[in-house]
Amino acid sequence: MGEVKLEKIVQPFYEALEEGKIMGRKCPECGAVEFPPVYACNTCGCLHTDWYEISGNAKMHSIVMPAALSSKPDYKDMGKYAYGEIELEEGARFNGVVRGMTKKIRKKIMEEGLLPVDVHAAIYQQPGVDYKTVVFDLDEKYLQ
Repeated sequence: MGEVKLEKIVQPFYEALEEGKIMGRKCPECGAVEFPPVYACNTCGCLHTDWYEISGNAKMHSIVMPAALSSKPDYKDMGKYAYGEIELEEGARFNGVVRGMTKKIRKKIMEEGLLPVDVHAAIYQQPGVDYKTVVFDLDEKYLQ
C-alpha cells in the first residue's frame, strides 16, 4: 500500500454547494459513490476516491418525525420536515432531512405502503449561518 495523500474534503464540498453542485466521492476501483463525501471507499476499502457530482435523485426508506428533543431550532424556517434513511440513485445510504413531510402525509405513506418514497436533493441556506447544506424535498406526487 502506498502513501495516502489526504486533501481537504470539507472546503471543496461547501465551495461546490455555493456553485449549485452537490458533490460526493466516487471510488475509481469499484465505482461506489460516497455521500456525504469521505476519503476511503466504504464498499471495497480503496483509500482514494475522486470528486463526483451526484444526481440528487433519491429514495427515503424510513420516516421519523421530529420530536421535542430532536427538533432543531435552526430548521424552523424550513417548514415541515422529517428525518429518514436516504438512498441516493448512486447507491450511498445515510440519514438526512426531508422537507415537505407532515404527520398527515407520513400517515398516508405508511397506510398505503408507499415506502420507499421519491425525494430530491436541494441546497439549503440556513438563516443566520454563512454556509449552505444539503436537504431533500419530498416528491410533489406525495403532497396531493
